[in-house]
Amino acid sequence: MSVTCGLPRNDRRGSQSVERKIISKSSQTGAGPAGARDIDDCSDPKLARFPAASVAPTNMVLPHKEDTGRGLGYASIFALLVYIGGAGLTSLAQLLIARIVGSTSYGIYSYVLAWTSVLAYLATLGFHVSLLRFVSAYSAKGRLDLVHGVIRFALQRSLAAATLFGIIGAALVLFFSDSSHKELQTSQLLGMAAVPLVTAYALGATLVRAFGGGVSALMPERIVRDGLLLTLLGMAVLSGSWTPNAPLVMQAVLASSAITVGLVFIMAAKFQPPGLRQVQPGDESREWWSAVPPMMLMAGLDVFISRAGVMVLGWTHHIREAGIFALGLNVALLVSLSLVAVSTMFAPTAAALHARGDRMALQQLFSRAALLSSGGAIAMAIPMLAIIEPLLSWFGGDFSTAAPVARILILGYVFVALCGPQMLLLMMTGNEWAAAATMIAGAAASIMGCAAGIALYGAPGAAVGLALALAIWNVAMSIYISKRLKILPGLIFALASLRTRAVEGQPPHWFLR
Repeated sequence: MSVTCGLPRNDRRGSQSVERKIISKSSQTGAGPAGARDIDDCSDPKLARFPAASVAPTNMVLPHKEDTGRGLGYASIFALLVYIGGAGLTSLAQLLIARIVGSTSYGIYSYVLAWTSVLAYLATLGFHVSLLRFVSAYSAKGRLDLVHGVIRFALQRSLAAATLFGIIGAALVLFFSDSSHKELQTSQLLGMAAVPLVTAYALGATLVRAFGGGVSALMPERIVRDGLLLTLLGMAVLSGSWTPNAPLVMQAVLASSAITVGLVFIMAAKFQPPGLRQVQPGDESREWWSAVPPMMLMAGLDVFISRAGVMVLGWTHHIREAGIFALGLNVALLVSLSLVAVSTMFAPTAAALHARGDRMALQQLFSRAALLSSGGAIAMAIPMLAIIEPLLSWFGGDFSTAAPVARILILGYVFVALCGPQMLLLMMTGNEWAAAATMIAGAAASIMGCAAGIALYGAPGAAVGLALALAIWNVAMSIYISKRLKILPGLIFALASLRTRAVEGQPPHWFLR
């Protein structure tokens, strides 16, 4: 992770010394040399077959299996703090947008943004995930030619796909949308224009992480983009010359995304390895293309599942309810931060243990990850359940009805956290197609559950449908992992281990050692 971003030049020498110490500590806990891998870095099917040495320094020794618990715990807490800061600003931005534009316009904005996000992440072709692995592996092997080649390959194909998706989406909007709903149509066209920009900054942030700027990669997307969005929107509203509605918010999204793209690629150029641009790009396109289908599928489905309620409500013309649901969802997603933070540190260590064939250490690591993620989720959920209604009431009478939606979804994401990082476990052990299959089932369950819930109870029914779909999806993954990998659900293994150690008179806190 980089700690030099934003520091004066004369202070960077000292901070780089600190950064080297952090990287060294990360290597000791199995996090790899760059310390730059994020939750998405573990999904590439081709590089999952590389030996552990290809993604770590040759002199790196995997930690003792009892040391991985301590490293996972400490590093996850640090990562959680970073994610809380970024997610806090994102949530604040969403809440203030809802307050400014009202429930109907916020529903239009949320619906359009959901489609923009799905198309943009589909257009990455999965390279916002697999670039982390390819770049890290090739750099460790000293193959800068292949690093240059895969970056150029990914950027050219992904940006071409994003542009194509945006053009096709805009054409469909013009031909099939109802021109009488001018606010929705204009917002959709602006959303299609934003698709290439969202794809570009997703790939740019991935490159920053791959080059070793872990924390720096979070700043443009998590801090700068949402900070600019709020600033531009606030200036427009205070000027009095703009109507606060969905098209205005989408224009601010377009402008802030364009600035974010420029920033992430400037940072990627700063962090890139010396001499990268001077080498002739290598070509392993067959291998790179083979990573696209499962990664592209999972990238799109991951975004789709989390926004299924908003999209189904929009499809069925419940625009106001879509805004209410989206606000409740944004609040509930804060509970999932503990799982995101734990997964950040879980992924590289799990890959190394699987490569070594140490199933018991992998089982214990997975159990520790489940304990950490569930503990963090419960600790965040309890106060949120208590304050959610007065908090949302501040945004007006319409949004106070989002409280039941938020409570239901909070419970759903707590259940996901109790299961631990199952999706990453599947992808890190070479079961990426099984992970994709479970995601397809999860997406189908989300659509059916949300549609049935909307027909019965509106937005709260959509929340019930999504929560049930998340539960079914995670239970299905647990069953597959138990049968295929012979790894028990994390909490069940933890309870069984604690009971066994209590009978044997051994210390019970094995997961903290």
